[in-house]
Amino acid sequence: MITPSPALRCAVFGASGGLGGALAAALAARDDVAEVHAGSRRGDTPGGGKLLPFAFDLTDEASIAAACAAIGGPLDLVIVATGRLTRADGTGPEKSHRALSAEGMAELFAVNTIGPALIAKHTLPLLRRDGRAVFAALSARVGSITDNRLGGWHAYRASKAALNMLVKNLALELARTHPQAMAVTLHPGTVDTDLSAPFQRGVAAEKLFTPTFSAEALLGVLDGLTPADSGGLFAWDGARVAF
Repeated sequence: MITPSPALRCAVFGASGGLGGALAAALAARDDVAEVHAGSRRGDTPGGGKLLPFAFDLTDEASIAAACAAIGGPLDLVIVATGRLTRADGTGPEKSHRALSAEGMAELFAVNTIGPALIAKHTLPLLRRDGRAVFAALSARVGSITDNRLGGWHAYRASKAALNMLVKNLALELARTHPQAMAVTLHPGTVDTDLSAPFQRGVAAEKLFTPTFSAEALLGVLDGLTPADSGGLFAWDGARVAF
């Protein structure tokens, strides 16, 4: 388990998405979890029991700050389950440099990098100082510079690579104030959600995961991490992915 405490307080930002919702539900089903604050743009995620919905706007720091102030601390686990592969109008990802645009890149960086950075800004001070605590953000294997073999998907790849670097920075900073805390990024695999639906052709059936499977796998990975792992990018199966 994440910690022997029977009263873990968790927050999931992006709980209206397929994987974010599955992560919130899986946490709420655990005996060692007391509260799961489940955030979405409208604040209308299913509530009841341990699930406590809240609203936040990923592109509005004031709304993130207000949500975090309302949640309060200490927090044992923060998961940022937000992300976008295509633009809001459905275009992308870019197959060639000829499709690049300043507007498209700014849009994906706002969602995939800047938003999670602002969530970190306001949640890291809430992490438990007297025990184990984790900040985790969903990234992607395609954000690995080392693993890039195909190119393309420029804005998405670059924004996720930037997220990986950001969380590495956060891990180094966090270690100075929270010696038992970790900051990591996670690769959930190809999950059968609206985000991946247009790009599932050619994905083997056994490599296309349900949100529930991926959520349980990722929580298992988080359970097994130690402070020595802080700053890393970890896949759903626990393998460390090189930046």
